[in-house]
Amino acid sequence: MGSFSIWHWLIVLLIVVMVFGTKKLRNMGQDLGGAVKGFKDGMKDGNEAENKQVTESSALDSKPTIDVDAKEKR
Repeated sequence: MGSFSIWHWLIVLLIVVMVFGTKKLRNMGQDLGGAVKGFKDGMKDGNEAENKQVTESSALDSKPTIDVDAKEKR
């Protein structure tokens, strides 16, 4: 009662194709694919930038640190 058979899904698919048309569905699929690809590239670039920051910060940690006392100017 709660699950749909393959025939139900085929009828729904047929109705969707009739309403939107194949050209519009193809364009929507290309747009969705481009968005997913852009997201993956963004995540990949973010990881590279994060790794670069970690490398730079570890290089800075190896330099000697100078402690200074700040005094108020009168």
